[in-house]
Amino acid sequence: MTISFDAIPASLRTPGAYIEFNNELAGAVSVMHKQVAFGQRLASGSHPEGVPIRVTNPSQAVTLFGRGSMMALTLAASIKANPETELWAIALDDNGAGNTATTTIAVASAPTAAGTIALYLGGKRVTIGVAQDDDANTVATSINAAINADLDLPVTAAVATNTVTVTARHKGEVFNDFDIRTNFYQGESLPAGLALTIGTMSGGTGNPDISTAIDALGDEWFNWLINPYTDIANMVALETELDDRFGPMRQIGCRVFSAFSGTHSTAGTYGSGRNNPHVSCMAINTSPTPVYEVAAINAAVAALSLSIDPARPLQTLDLKGMKAPAVEDQWTRQERNLLLYDGMSTFTVDRDGTCRIERQITMYQTNDASLPDASYLDICTPETLERIRFEQRLLQAQKYPRCKLADDGTKFAPGQAIVTPKVWRGELLALYRKLEDRGWVEDYSTYDSNLIVERDVDDRNRLNWRDTPNLVNQARVFAGKQQFIV
Repeated sequence: MTISFDAIPASLRTPGAYIEFNNELAGAVSVMHKQVAFGQRLASGSHPEGVPIRVTNPSQAVTLFGRGSMMALTLAASIKANPETELWAIALDDNGAGNTATTTIAVASAPTAAGTIALYLGGKRVTIGVAQDDDANTVATSINAAINADLDLPVTAAVATNTVTVTARHKGEVFNDFDIRTNFYQGESLPAGLALTIGTMSGGTGNPDISTAIDALGDEWFNWLINPYTDIANMVALETELDDRFGPMRQIGCRVFSAFSGTHSTAGTYGSGRNNPHVSCMAINTSPTPVYEVAAINAAVAALSLSIDPARPLQTLDLKGMKAPAVEDQWTRQERNLLLYDGMSTFTVDRDGTCRIERQITMYQTNDASLPDASYLDICTPETLERIRFEQRLLQAQKYPRCKLADDGTKFAPGQAIVTPKVWRGELLALYRKLEDRGWVEDYSTYDSNLIVERDVDDRNRLNWRDTPNLVNQARVFAGKQQFIV
């Protein structure tokens, strides 16, 4: 018998037709990509810290992690931007040694006419009606009541003598960047005579240690991770895990999306201090939208596109739900170009305020010799490499899961479960053609010329290969020189 059967024994003597099924040539695969979010929960949430759970809608997130919690708001932003990609969450409790960020809203002068205050807290609009005869303390009391009435806000309020104190629901540094302002949209204005003095949120210390969440990931393959924390201790821990997951012994690579709020200088300084090919951090300037929500929006929008085609650039994609900085605060093209040399991703703003990805880069900037290196500049590079590796692993697992290994030239009968270096080389070349059809790679002839497949000299059960896929690039810059004639 020359055919290698999987389940039909050679010792059969009972009559009948016995037919087994084998899917090695079927080639069908359906990949479900997954996102996971890190963030803080409130004690009112029903789900414990450090336990992964899949979330499908915002109301579920509120029940699991508490109304007004960072995690609930993060997941709501993600689902709004992309309801299709599977979404998981791993919640963290506040750091017991931390402090909450606070600020004040002081009523500097009372209104001389009735009107409506449009107050924005973390980009969410809260309206407060005022009467012409309201004094400063009455206005402050109304602002306090309106803030506390919105249980989905991640802040609470207290009032005392013309002044409202706003306090984050969570401890940690993240809320030091929480934006509070009035009159975001054109046409909004304070009632005549009314003046408010709004301070900057500060005093938040002690982000949670994300080691708990990292440990909870286990060996589950999550393709994209939403990370609200940019403090160095947490970033180092996360970068170490990302490098390990991308490595050949685990092969479950993940790209992380974060956001950084601050001036051009502080964003550039922060980006220049990091160097990892699996982290993408968006510099958001003074966007009213909190960093944890921007990270979620960016990850969700990117995930939907990258799951379809990892090689296609993300530029111009709408960051659904992100509010733009004020026109006068938006960075120029030159300033954004500088940030792209500091490892920070950038966005543009349409005339109607729509924020769009300009260039999604990783934070990788230098090689092991500390020399400038653009090999992992764009997120499409590690994403495409990840998918090519997966396709090669899938090919082996599906077509050669229980094969014998022989040298080229071995005389074996057709139907035998045997693979040789030449056979595997042919499989890799055929796969490369398929990847070329998908627009992930190019230059088949050079790939063919460089491809080496051989049996290991010391371990005769091992097949080694070295290939050189030429990844398709992205059309990002079109430069023309027009020499006109008069």
